[in-house]
Amino acid sequence: MTDPDLRSAALDSKAWPYEEARKLLKRWPDGKPGGDPVLFETGYGPSGLPHIGTFNEVLRTTMVRNAFHALSDQPTRLIAFSDDMDGLRKVPDNVPNGDMLREYLGKPLTRIPDPFGTHESFAAHNNARLRAFLDQYGFDYEFASSTDYYESGRFDDALKGVLAHWQGIMDVMLPTLRAERRATYSPVLPISPKTGIVLQVPVEVIDADSGTIAFIDENGERIVQSALGGQAKLQWKVDWAMRWVALGVDYEMAGKDLIDSVTQSSKIARALGGRPPEGFNYEMFLDEKGEKISKSKGNGLTIEQWLTYGPDESLAFYIYREPKKAKQLHLGLIPRAVDEYWQFRGNYAGQPLKEQLGNPVHHIHDGKLPDGELPVTFGLLLNLVGVMGEATKDQVWGYLANYVPDATPDRYPELDRLIDHALAYARDFVAPTLHRRVPEGLEVAALRRLDDDLAALPDDASAEDIQNIVYEIGKTAGFESLRDWFRALYETLLGSAQGPRMGSFIRLYGIDNSRRLIAEALTKA
Repeated sequence: MTDPDLRSAALDSKAWPYEEARKLLKRWPDGKPGGDPVLFETGYGPSGLPHIGTFNEVLRTTMVRNAFHALSDQPTRLIAFSDDMDGLRKVPDNVPNGDMLREYLGKPLTRIPDPFGTHESFAAHNNARLRAFLDQYGFDYEFASSTDYYESGRFDDALKGVLAHWQGIMDVMLPTLRAERRATYSPVLPISPKTGIVLQVPVEVIDADSGTIAFIDENGERIVQSALGGQAKLQWKVDWAMRWVALGVDYEMAGKDLIDSVTQSSKIARALGGRPPEGFNYEMFLDEKGEKISKSKGNGLTIEQWLTYGPDESLAFYIYREPKKAKQLHLGLIPRAVDEYWQFRGNYAGQPLKEQLGNPVHHIHDGKLPDGELPVTFGLLLNLVGVMGEATKDQVWGYLANYVPDATPDRYPELDRLIDHALAYARDFVAPTLHRRVPEGLEVAALRRLDDDLAALPDDASAEDIQNIVYEIGKTAGFESLRDWFRALYETLLGSAQGPRMGSFIRLYGIDNSRRLIAEALTKA
């Protein structure tokens, strides 16, 4: 049963999943007729490898679904629908055997061999990649294949409805098309019995009740055949609307680039006698250059890439925040996402319920936060492994003992996993860019003074004591600002333009090791 206090707070929460969930509560205040589950849907086009933008829809939709559970005891379902009967329009840049794929342009994705050689079709390979990660993350969903639904006849009645409401659909679509496109547009795309290609040709409805259509095939022959049983599919805006009506979809979100498509599909759904789902339009992810991420270009991140360098909760954190703001999506964002996630997680227990409902970690973990804490930041961990060079995990734990007395993998299992991410990130992205410049001017004397002051400290000096020394030198050594002093420390000792609190770093790395870094820098001066 829904917790009364949680429900009361959720009804007023400004967190976007609760705002979305309240739309569904308004849609079905007394429950869906017949006690049917409220149906959430996400769509996936498997014409290219799944990237984080694909995963984004399932995660955000799941957050809305969880928020709805806080407001209502109505049952729900989530369908992850793959548009795998679409014809392949172009060969993606990031898959092997491109020449082979070109031979199958225009054919349904499920009828194209897998260029990776691991599955029965190109669509099956990409579907499996998506499902593997959704399963790994623990999503509660049902996978659905467009090909299965068309070929099994599950969409046959809905297809007959499209044929029966042909003119109404054309009245919606034709005004949105250019003149040359209007001349050939058809809501139904027949599949050529000769070539197996999904055809973009005018279609004549012969008999809506039986699902019979006619069209001119690629060789100029007039073909009369059924549109049912997988012998045809729908144009995607019509397909989207048909699916909403056929399945009874209540909620589906979409990218901002699909606002017009949502509008047209909603009109078509009404023409078919259905009710469009609730939903909202999120902004698009951009690559490092500020360009829209594309499956065919492969300019986005794969799910596997992010999870190599950061834990899954950091990805969920980044996706949750500001869904209506365009955001870049690249590997350089991972360290900050990790540390901000832990900052919000650390604050959660001490917050009142209202603030907890607005905390991103509440939606990442559906209010059931795991136990555990992180005694060091990911940024500090990256600085440590960066100066260590070819470090092993055991060596990193050895240094952590300088900073955290009870630092063991058993005591901090999440830190143990984070070390693996830090080692991979430092190896692939930090080490190749590190360049320790030679100290100059005031920096030389300041570094010598820092070395002397560190030499006078006991081995167990606290990070705060060390930080006070660093501050005092920066304030009295003649720098225009403390920022100049800190930048000098980062650039001459760590080889980076940015860095951690130096007191924390020196305590973690060790006073003797830090003095060696200073000595190496001064030797070059």
